[in-house]
Amino acid sequence: MTIGADPPDGARTADEELLAAPPSPPLLNGHDAARIERIRGEVATGFQRLAGVWPAVSVFGSARIHEGSPVYEHGRTVARILGDEGFGIITGGGPGLMEAANRGARDAGAESVGLGIELPREQVMNPYVDRALHFRYFFARKLMFVRYACAFVVLPGGFGTLDELFEALTLRAVDKIPDFPIILVGAEHWAGLDAWMRSRLVEIGALTEDDVALVEILDDPGEIAVRVAAAHRAQAGFGPDEE
Repeated sequence: MTIGADPPDGARTADEELLAAPPSPPLLNGHDAARIERIRGEVATGFQRLAGVWPAVSVFGSARIHEGSPVYEHGRTVARILGDEGFGIITGGGPGLMEAANRGARDAGAESVGLGIELPREQVMNPYVDRALHFRYFFARKLMFVRYACAFVVLPGGFGTLDELFEALTLRAVDKIPDFPIILVGAEHWAGLDAWMRSRLVEIGALTEDDVALVEILDDPGEIAVRVAAAHRAQAGFGPDEE
């Protein structure tokens, strides 16, 4: 299901039309009113379509690492065990490690959700998604990743994965999402980032040791499931519809 209207002529995506267009007075001109309505509709439809998904785990990872890779198989196993423990799996809906996570959810008979995004280069929803939404705005999609999850599991990935990781860490650091684990899977892959944060960012005072400790590096699927289940118990009583 694609949410919202088509982007205006000349823009490849609605995000491009919003972010690249120079503002013009008055603030709420005709174009801005239409943009606001598209954004409102996207958020409202997302809330409606995802109601009942919680508790779930949002899983992020590269679209370029495919079946046959040990990382793909490991991501599939992690998602399957989380599914066995009663957690739905939410991904970006694309190929690669997103597919692996949705496939693991399908293996477990768990809710398998894909939140696609409009891109200049078309990305097809992977075949293991049971509940699919296609967003036009990155920020609306990011809201859904957090609102309907009780934890983030981050597999190896590129810019998009790092963006989602650091946005989650920022929300944790300012107590917007307390008791919300952010678990990095792949100790060897993430070791350099962890070391850099500790040796450089803590050293210059940009982060504290407590900030860095918000990142948890776990590889064992069973340990990941135990950690997520413990966090879910801590969050009990404050699901997305109890505000």
